[in-house]
Amino acid sequence: MNDTATHAASASAPHVGRYRWRVCAMLLAATTINYVDRQVLGVLAPFLQTEIGWNEIEYGYIVTSFQAAYAIGLLCTGAIIDRFGTRIGYAIAISVWSIAAMAHSLAGSVVGFAAARFALGLGEAGNFPAAIKTVAEWFPRRERALAVGVFNAGSNVGAVLAPLLVPIIAATWGWQAAFLFTGVLSAAWLAGWLLTYRTPDQQPKLTQAELDYIRSDPPEPTVKVPWLQLLRHRQAWAFVAAKFITDPVWWLFLFWLGKFLASEYKLSLSTIGLPMIVVYLMADVGSIAGGWLAGRFMRLGWDVNRARKGAMLACALCVAPIVLVTQVDNLWVAVTLIGLAMAGHQGWSANVFTLPSDMFPRHAVASVVGIGGFAGAVGGMLMSMFTGAQLESTGSYARIFVIAGSAYLLALVIVHLLVPKLQPAALERAPAA
Repeated sequence: MNDTATHAASASAPHVGRYRWRVCAMLLAATTINYVDRQVLGVLAPFLQTEIGWNEIEYGYIVTSFQAAYAIGLLCTGAIIDRFGTRIGYAIAISVWSIAAMAHSLAGSVVGFAAARFALGLGEAGNFPAAIKTVAEWFPRRERALAVGVFNAGSNVGAVLAPLLVPIIAATWGWQAAFLFTGVLSAAWLAGWLLTYRTPDQQPKLTQAELDYIRSDPPEPTVKVPWLQLLRHRQAWAFVAAKFITDPVWWLFLFWLGKFLASEYKLSLSTIGLPMIVVYLMADVGSIAGGWLAGRFMRLGWDVNRARKGAMLACALCVAPIVLVTQVDNLWVAVTLIGLAMAGHQGWSANVFTLPSDMFPRHAVASVVGIGGFAGAVGGMLMSMFTGAQLESTGSYARIFVIAGSAYLLALVIVHLLVPKLQPAALERAPAA
């Protein structure tokens, strides 16, 4: 699919213009800032814990507050963005998370950080619904996969930039400056968005040829499908289960990786950046490779079911060796195991996010993705509380990484049991009004 989209983009762009890719670049920037903002705490956590004095359970509460808000936000922001449109809806989301990011600099207690993280989670939940809706507005169907892939790369770019920039800023101007800096980045993006973004029909810089190209798809029917109707189908539960079981591992890496490396390998604020950068670069490679692998299997003649699950199995096997990470003494062996696991997760995620479109019609995909995202965030909350309690009582990551390493194989078994052939769900159309 990506090969086809790339060919279509390169073939059409000289004739119709490229303004839509400027819009995609703004989405890439927003997603990058989104992940920088959420990663600041993960980078600084080992050092803030000493300065402010929270314990492992309290840090778990701080992380859980973000995830709870993120889950709530995933249920609510879609309606807000649909109500006000992408220009204003995206602006509302990034305004909330910009203010929340800067509010961390004023937090001096567990309650203060939890409140700031909750507000950050509410705002950041709007990024992906807004970005995906923007892509739908600006790109014909044959280019949407490529456009989503481009802006979604910002998640790993942001995760790389955070450990690169945050330690330098914190060491030079104090930890409060790191939160202020990322908040200012968000505010700068917001100003650019409000000044330049318009829908294609209202954008004066867009040529008529490019507008016609964007509108070249036949109109899609839109049929509202109630959530309760979706949840009657095993296909929806397969996606929900995959997200609930495996998303918590990604949350674990996001918020505890810095603490793990600092505690196990005695890294300082000045030395923790490089290992984290390597890990997220490996994750970036995994994100691309996981999607490519499923496409490669299909080009070899495999059907969608076999190709999708084959790619998911390969990614799950990349995560499994993480169970050994607490047994190694060498930092870079540990970084390799963690990086391989995170690459496996990103490749897994690329395929899991495709499951709804494999099994549901387009008008139901967004709802299924929203339900699954909510389930993943709830799973992340449970994992955060468990991790905090486990570290506070034992000080050991061993059991935590055993759970992480086995989660993907368990999820794949459940997906296969629920949808052995990835058969499409038979949805009833809503009755005419």
